[in-house]
Amino acid sequence: MCSCVRERAVFLTFATLPNFIRQAKGACRRNLRRECAHGHAHEDTRSQLSERKRESERGREHLRRPRAYNGCWEKQSRGKSATLGITSCTVEINIADDIDISVMPDGSLVVMKKRMVSSQAKYELIQEVGRGSYGVVYEAAVRQTGARVAVKKIRCHSPENVELALREFWALSSIQSQHPNVIHLEECILQRDGLAQRMSHGSSSSLYLELVETSLKGEITFDPRCAYYLWFVMDFCDGGDMNAYLLSRKPSRKTNTSFMLQLGSALAFLHRNQIIHRDLKPDNILISQGRTPAGSPEPTLKVADFGLSKVCSCSGLNPEEPASVNKCFLSTACGTDFYMAPEVWEGHYTAKADIFALGVIIWAMVERITFVDVETQKELLGSYVQQGEDIVPLGEALLENPKMELHIPARKKSMNAGMKQLIREMLSANPQERPDAVELELRLVRIACRELDWDT
Repeated sequence: MCSCVRERAVFLTFATLPNFIRQAKGACRRNLRRECAHGHAHEDTRSQLSERKRESERGREHLRRPRAYNGCWEKQSRGKSATLGITSCTVEINIADDIDISVMPDGSLVVMKKRMVSSQAKYELIQEVGRGSYGVVYEAAVRQTGARVAVKKIRCHSPENVELALREFWALSSIQSQHPNVIHLEECILQRDGLAQRMSHGSSSSLYLELVETSLKGEITFDPRCAYYLWFVMDFCDGGDMNAYLLSRKPSRKTNTSFMLQLGSALAFLHRNQIIHRDLKPDNILISQGRTPAGSPEPTLKVADFGLSKVCSCSGLNPEEPASVNKCFLSTACGTDFYMAPEVWEGHYTAKADIFALGVIIWAMVERITFVDVETQKELLGSYVQQGEDIVPLGEALLENPKMELHIPARKKSMNAGMKQLIREMLSANPQERPDAVELELRLVRIACRELDWDT
């Protein structure tokens, strides 16, 4: 949940700073640079025992299993979510092409160009819009154009946080082109105490390699007295997340169809770029509100939060052969339980797990199936199986009983035959029976073309 925090105004100035990037040290650093030159390593480059143990422990931290509900259809008030902000906070950040950044004792950033001094800051932080154990997200403005961006500040104080941050950076920086329904990373700044630098994909910087080494070893390898932060500059989405957007509005077939097409297109794009998201859920799908030339609302979805994502490397005997995300098997049981496929619970899965998660989301969106998280008391879109007074995630229920028949649709006449069949296939217990992302995108387009009534 977001929390409202008030900070005093901080204004940044420029100063000179010596070059802080030193030569990478030792054979360990050189080996790390070779392994991580492309921003990721094979799933099995580390010791299997320590990898599975550490990642499983981290994965369990991300599993949320509500145990008590006031009925499977418990409803809460559906008001539009208010923006939580810091009305008095004004922070300016200057990020230039060739820069050093100094961090003052109070946490403010002083940004310096090595070769040319400038008095014009690039970004101005306006207000805080989200906060969690992973980091803080701010709404910011580009000083030169006034364009809104989101700035995520991540504290790298533990191996788990470091790995989540690096996974997100590797995934987003590996994408060579932009997609309208995938969050775009403008730039990433790596900060250590009073020093910082722009981080690039496959950087050989010693600061970057210290974080990579921490991620690979599962323990802090840098001086624990040093404060490491990553600053991600990304698209700003002013419509909140998919949960807040849909549950604050009346059901609309037009909106449902538009969202299905956008999600199908985004997932196909990610899988074509060898990225498995591994944590698709409405909370991780953001909304950018726009309008058509006629003035009617036209929301755009943005798939975000790539902290658990996996970039698949080349496979097979030919290193030049592109990887297939549907043949890249992963062993880390991670995600959010109500959207996890049966095989994820077992720890042996491919990109077809993303197809299952999207099936849960689409079914819940079309029929407005919700539950209430007992920890946050937040109403969430999600499909599940009712077992007595408890509700069980679909993936867990199908793992226990793969032949279980799902009642799709839950309500009569809520979807056409084509949509019903597609959701059934997406939620199949056998991942081989699910469509891949490319086929899914095409089938969603065909279904949308059959939707004649766009006014309900």
